[in-house]
Amino acid sequence: MAWLTGEDVGRSVGFTVRGEHHPGSRVEVVTTGVLLQRLQRDPELEGVDAVILDECHERHLDADTVAAFLLDVRATLRPDLKLVAASATTDAEGWARLLDAPVVEAHGVSHPVHVEHAPPPRPVRPPHGMYVDPALLEHVAAVVRRALDEQSGDVLCFLPGVGEIGRVAGRLAGVPAEVLQVHGRAPAAVQDAVLAGGGAARRIVLATSVAESSLTVPGVRVVVDSGLAREPRVDHARGLAALATVRASRAAARQRAGRAGREAPGTVYRCWAEAEDARLPRFPSPEIAVADLTAFALQTAAWGDPDASGLALLDPPPAGAMAAAREALTAIGAVDGDGRVTDRGRRMTGMGVHPRLARALLDGAAVVGARTAAEVVALIGEEPPRSYGDDLTAAWREARRGGDAYATRWRTEARRLERAVRERPNDGSGSGSGSGDNAGEQPRTPPHAHPRVRSTTDSTPADNTAPGLIAALAFPERIARRRTGRTYLMASGTRAESTGLTADWLAIAVADRPIGAPDARIRLAAPVDEGTARTAAAALLRTEDDIRWDPARGAVTARRVTRLGAVELEARALRDPDPALVRGAELAALRREGLGLLRWTQDARALRQRLAFLHRALGEPWPDVSDAALLAGADGWLGAGIARTDVRQALTGLLPWAGGAAARLDELAPERLEVPSGSRIRIDYSDEERPVLAVKLQEMFGLHETPAVAGVPLLVHLLSPAGRPVAVTADLASFWAGGYAGVRAELRGRYPKHPWPEDPAGARPTRHTKARESRG
Repeated sequence: MAWLTGEDVGRSVGFTVRGEHHPGSRVEVVTTGVLLQRLQRDPELEGVDAVILDECHERHLDADTVAAFLLDVRATLRPDLKLVAASATTDAEGWARLLDAPVVEAHGVSHPVHVEHAPPPRPVRPPHGMYVDPALLEHVAAVVRRALDEQSGDVLCFLPGVGEIGRVAGRLAGVPAEVLQVHGRAPAAVQDAVLAGGGAARRIVLATSVAESSLTVPGVRVVVDSGLAREPRVDHARGLAALATVRASRAAARQRAGRAGREAPGTVYRCWAEAEDARLPRFPSPEIAVADLTAFALQTAAWGDPDASGLALLDPPPAGAMAAAREALTAIGAVDGDGRVTDRGRRMTGMGVHPRLARALLDGAAVVGARTAAEVVALIGEEPPRSYGDDLTAAWREARRGGDAYATRWRTEARRLERAVRERPNDGSGSGSGSGDNAGEQPRTPPHAHPRVRSTTDSTPADNTAPGLIAALAFPERIARRRTGRTYLMASGTRAESTGLTADWLAIAVADRPIGAPDARIRLAAPVDEGTARTAAAALLRTEDDIRWDPARGAVTARRVTRLGAVELEARALRDPDPALVRGAELAALRREGLGLLRWTQDARALRQRLAFLHRALGEPWPDVSDAALLAGADGWLGAGIARTDVRQALTGLLPWAGGAAARLDELAPERLEVPSGSRIRIDYSDEERPVLAVKLQEMFGLHETPAVAGVPLLVHLLSPAGRPVAVTADLASFWAGGYAGVRAELRGRYPKHPWPEDPAGARPTRHTKARESRG
């Protein structure tokens, strides 16, 4: 803009970014983060007539927050304030409703872009987490080669991430063009070369979505769009972030295609079928729906609207994410129990870093000095290059002596943070009391006196423990203890894997959990000792009686345990645990593991089956002894504990003694039934349809009616002399009259010593052979 007016930057047109201020007399270009801080300090925006929110389609959280605050200002303080939301591909109608403003179209200089759909020749697997099918990347590289042959000018190829850029670059080896890789971590020299334009040689620029709208690449006439993008996802329960590969939205596809027509007519090759266009999402996911909302919640609390219910937002914040954010802010003393901002929290909003890092900066500076705290916070705030490694302490040393672009940015940010902490010293409200200046309670003492980390002059770091302390103060729930090898357990309860660190304790500054992965990955961490862990995460430290069922021992164990979150520090056995807690542990184990924990004798199982039959057949007052019913009422019938309970006696106690019905148990559901032969045969009540009587066929001769219990006919399994079933019937009379003849014909030759009369209904029952019967 300054160039268009023929002026130097800082006259009519100026800019302000974090740590750098060049005011202009008429126009000032600022980041949304800078504008947020200015609004918190000066809600009326004195001297400002209009605010333009550019690239509002990107739906970054800060931008949505700024828009909501500006609408609030216009409605209450500055009705004259003009607001403009600008974008080439945004949800114009949605923004128009939000701003109560007309949609104005401005047709700038643009050139036609021809759309060429180039789907893969074979189906590819859809993206999942960070996974992208190699077949798709092979196809994208082939389309780039095709575009290079068919079109003139440079080629800009959009890919979801750094890994995919590297793999496609490898597949383009030998092409007659310079291959450049552009992403957030690309060296400044590469980015400058891309923006400067090429010479005689053609260029292929492989880029992430950073090139969609934030920059124009000179010389580009062709765009190759992979159709993929990366979006953040936050596991609020674990406090860990991950990136998900998703299909790019239609709005993003239009933005990407537009890069080919900035300077002349161009062509876009879309690596998907035209029919898929309608299935793409209209717009990218708004960051408020998927991101960590801790900083947003602090901004809204400082604005006076802790739950953001009074703010005009295109999308409301998810309740679960806001609850997790409120919990984190309360733990660091930024808001009180009602969610109102404390004085400490208000100071944090002015520091230009995430509230967690602001807490680490304020509390850590009092221990290791402002400069050291600022340097480590700056290192965590902008994750260093992978070449720095995953050891935070080693990365700190590398940044201090480094001469690369990252180290330059890091030094600038560290100086800014040092100034911020000196201007806003710790107020003594501590780390994690949750009771700031507005809460009406005496604040806790901050963790200033750890014996292994001493305050020093600002020119000399405390020692190698300083980075660990700062990381622990920022992310106390990520303090982790080594379990085996390189596997750690965080205080949050999440397991994490380290690639190179093996200290017993780590303070994890950067970690993620890939979608679908059971464990987190440690990206940046520093060793700490147990004392530092206890100090930094004092709010997570607790000692409690742990009384639980031990499946391996088959008994309740009782210990007094000191834990740092989920990490067990020490434990000792309790000699006389509270009997009520022991019983509660047994009941909980029973409901969790099931009735199989009890010692079931054959008599106990048989009694339960008889009672279950009576409950099905007769209903009340016979008790329900199903698993669900027994577990629900276990507190009433479980006797002296799981190991010592006599289950048959416990079930007997459930009988309907009060009304006298219990005395009829053997009458209504006898254990055994006397059959015509005189034998007393056990009845099997395990079948849910009806009880079963398994008896030798000859012992039932002469019986015309099927025996019944509680009015329910038994299912009679008639057995051969060898005890094998030969017939099943619930109607003996019908069997004697019909089915018996076939059984007799088949078996009398096989068992000639046993009687097989032609008229079984009139024959004498027996459990003996014919010879014994004749002797009898």
